Amino acid sequence: MTIEQLSDEDRAEALDALDEWDYDEARDAITRKFLFADFSEAFAFMTRVALLAEKADHHPEWSNVWNRVEILLTTHDAGGLSRRDVDMAEAIDLLLE
Repeated sequence: MTIEQLSDEDRAEALDALDEWDYDEARDAITRKFLFADFSEAFAFMTRVALLAEKADHHPEWSNVWNRVEILLTTHDAGGLSRRDVDMAEAIDLLLE
């Protein structure tokens, strides 16, 4: 299955809907920083994201330092941002509700 990179129009529409995510133009990716009360909360969040990622077979680039988690989403097979990244960002956002 070929994964398509988002068109300029689709990218703009997706970015408008993802209020908390920033666009990294150099990598054609979306990023978000999360802040939690402590390491345990941050790690629990990462575990929930990991389960989503494994189910979707779409894994984020991320880092964790104590109570902070940074996530970058891009689709390497598509050469940039794809619908898979947008779907993953939306699913991650739902974890915080």
